[in-house]
Amino acid sequence: MDNRPIGVFDSGLGGLTAVRELRRILPGEDIVFFGDTGRVPYGSRSPHIIKEYATQCMDFLEKQDVKMILVACGTVSSVLGEEMKKRTVPCMGVLESTVKAAVSATKNKNIGLIATAATVASGSYEKLTAKLLPEAKFTGKACPLFVPLVENGYFAANCEVTRLVAKDYLSAFEGKDIDTLILGCTHYPLLYNLIDSVTEHKLNLIDSGKEAAL
Repeated sequence: MDNRPIGVFDSGLGGLTAVRELRRILPGEDIVFFGDTGRVPYGSRSPHIIKEYATQCMDFLEKQDVKMILVACGTVSSVLGEEMKKRTVPCMGVLESTVKAAVSATKNKNIGLIATAATVASGSYEKLTAKLLPEAKFTGKACPLFVPLVENGYFAANCEVTRLVAKDYLSAFEGKDIDTLILGCTHYPLLYNLIDSVTEHKLNLIDSGKEAAL
């Protein structure tokens, strides 16, 4: 048995949603979490900077003698892609498990994504969705204000400021007939109840932190 800890990394506090699920399903495992709160958000930065920051953070976790790394960051998972597999320690992101969950959940094959600007621009979720479900219709929407709102504690279901922002962002899906919405940043599950309320409880919300942990 390998008693070394599991390393979890995110650009900020959002990765704790994945840690929460890991603790629930693997209560006997030790976890080292690193949240790069000093440089959050990543989603508005260039791919080059995102890769540089992510490499530094994963190097740090490897120095903690972790047995594997979960990149609990949709932005890094989208931008780095296959590069994560080149690490000396096994490394996985949130992309594949999240898309598989969305493909399994949708009934009408209309899938939406909310994520950071860098994630949406990468096209990673859309490409993988098309690979797993070629007939799917996919709509992505960048929601850059969600991460700073969450980082500053504005994520309660009755928070009017965040609710107004959410209504504006989610209006992009009007007329798209989506039945499944990917929360493509691990900060966003902290807004789960608020988003569920704004969308009138009509959508399958896919929690990227939860799916990565599973």
